[in-house]
Amino acid sequence: MKTELVVNIGPFENRIALLEDDVLVELYHHREGEEECVGNIYKGTVKDNVPGMAGCFLNIGLERTALLHYRDAIPDFMNLVGDIDKKTIKRAGYDDLEMGKLLRPGQELIVQVGKAPIGKKGARLTGEISIPGKFMVLIPNKNYVAISRKVKSFKEKKRLKKITQKVRSKDMGLIIRTNAVGHSLSDFKNEYGKLIKKWKNIENKFVNKAAPTCLYDDNDLLSHVITDLIHKNLDSVIVDSKQFMDNLRDELKEVAPDLLSKVLLFQEESGIFDAFGIENEIRKMFSHRLYLESGGFLVIQQTEALVAIDVNTGSFVGGENLEKTVTTTNVDAAKEIARQIRLQDLTGMIFIDFIDMFKEVNRKKVAKTFINEMRKDHSPHKIFTSSPLNMIEMTRKRTKTDMISSYFENCHNCHGVGRVLSKSSILNEILKWMNRAEIYHPADVLEISVNTRVYKYAKEHEHEMNNDYHFTFNFKAEAEMAFNDFKIYSIKSKKYITGLYKT
Repeated sequence: MKTELVVNIGPFENRIALLEDDVLVELYHHREGEEECVGNIYKGTVKDNVPGMAGCFLNIGLERTALLHYRDAIPDFMNLVGDIDKKTIKRAGYDDLEMGKLLRPGQELIVQVGKAPIGKKGARLTGEISIPGKFMVLIPNKNYVAISRKVKSFKEKKRLKKITQKVRSKDMGLIIRTNAVGHSLSDFKNEYGKLIKKWKNIENKFVNKAAPTCLYDDNDLLSHVITDLIHKNLDSVIVDSKQFMDNLRDELKEVAPDLLSKVLLFQEESGIFDAFGIENEIRKMFSHRLYLESGGFLVIQQTEALVAIDVNTGSFVGGENLEKTVTTTNVDAAKEIARQIRLQDLTGMIFIDFIDMFKEVNRKKVAKTFINEMRKDHSPHKIFTSSPLNMIEMTRKRTKTDMISSYFENCHNCHGVGRVLSKSSILNEILKWMNRAEIYHPADVLEISVNTRVYKYAKEHEHEMNNDYHFTFNFKAEAEMAFNDFKIYSIKSKKYITGLYKT
């Protein structure tokens, strides 16, 4: 399978696309002014202890306070604060309630963001600090070595463990990444030295900087490409910025010089994402319906906690019998759903409603296809195929902000509901408002501002409205007003009174 990384550096946003056999499967982006925080390490201050939630809220400098659950409040770094004895810290590490007593308001802690803020929820924190490199992840104040489960060779695992024994000190834990396979002792020594230097810098900042502050930014684009995206099985990295390419090559010279030949500069006049057909794929993935090669289509609906995916046959009618038609559509859908989960970064609980199949062998075929396609996904996930409703259910870990939230804002008309009231419903709301307000505004003149389309409807049906009020009213059209909204101005009191009589 051919895999390519396409990097687009722009004035307002930077984007990275992963292509497998020329098909877009993953998309990463960073916009100017947007603060990505997953993996970042902060010095934060405890704001509130909430025993009922078994945790506390910390101010780490983001828009919302972040939640630290007591079981994630690792006491390894509390000695940095200097006002808690080590025996108390050790005892608290085994008891949520004891840990809750330690985390008092005003306490300063070193924490790392495990999950990004979503909706009205703040970030989720952990006290276990990890600093990722290309070949390993450094876990300060731990004494263990773990090797990625994706490293299957026992011989290679043994070799990697021997290397770590020569490299690490006993107060530093390591997780060996899949990228480490085949790399030498000198590669490990070089990266371990860099990671230790980063940790010492973080400790320094914790002591010398006032909270809240970011001690370590894990979302630098260059670091993300090097540590997470470039690997020896990648065929090429095509970049449309010479400066970014030069910086990337400079970093690779030190950590993985064998990958330098894979980095290429895109020199055509057309946009790089247009040349690779990526822009068109991005537009399609946000459509209400995603059409399959067979003629069927998918409908994907997202909420904060779950995602519902529905499979339909659409225009595909098959050639022989219903079961074969449905199975063909479902197999096609299983492949596309796995791609969209990676591409749109769908997370939380995911429910997939495939079209009903009567034969067990066909149900297993669809489930197997989906599971095999999801093996390409790097995000932790679990798939359950034995739903009593004959759906495939799965969970997928959320780390960063989902693609929909990144690309779209809530509609100012529907406020994210996806529907607006009918014109007659809006008019009824205004009439109910006037019934409630009538006795409080005798001999008044009310000016009712509505959306232009609602205004036209109101004027057409004005004769049907009850004019037997103690006040008079006039409708006024406002093109910029949200479709669902209305504003009412009292001429007598010279102020807006809409909110006084709304339910």
